[in-house]
Amino acid sequence: MLSEDVKTLYFTDDGMIPNHPSWPVLLYIGKLKEPQDALEIFEQNGWRNGWKNGVFDYHHYHSNTHEVLGVISGEAVLLLGGEEGVSVTVSKGDVIVLPAGTGHKLIGSSTDFKVAGAYPNGMEHNLKKGTPDDRPNVLDDIMLVPLPDTDPLYGDKGPLLELWKK
Repeated sequence: MLSEDVKTLYFTDDGMIPNHPSWPVLLYIGKLKEPQDALEIFEQNGWRNGWKNGVFDYHHYHSNTHEVLGVISGEAVLLLGGEEGVSVTVSKGDVIVLPAGTGHKLIGSSTDFKVAGAYPNGMEHNLKKGTPDDRPNVLDDIMLVPLPDTDPLYGDKGPLLELWKK
């Protein structure tokens, strides 16, 4: 897969949700050919500590790791990047890669909406909600999260490695 086939979204710090200062959100539209196998695919590509569920209906982010979300079933509207961010409709087979610090929130979904999530090298994630107490520590944390070794969908040949450079 070429990097041109991936949609990129850049966000800036809005004072509550820091977002990532350098790396964009990556949207792989319809590229997860076997959505029911999302966790296994992510695991094979070094993204572990996986789970299946939905997305929280409040703004949140992880300052200590990146996250991949693969839509297993249904459809949803997610608000990415904080209150002034962008609403994105995702559906079965879509994959979203969120760099550390990127805000995400469920706006609405079909009743069968389900995602699989995972983290590079199985990192444990924290849960930040954009409170003033988070600052300034989270800004340092975000900058310390390393570039992943692999793309969660395509391994060591994936577009993430080209689009997220130091």
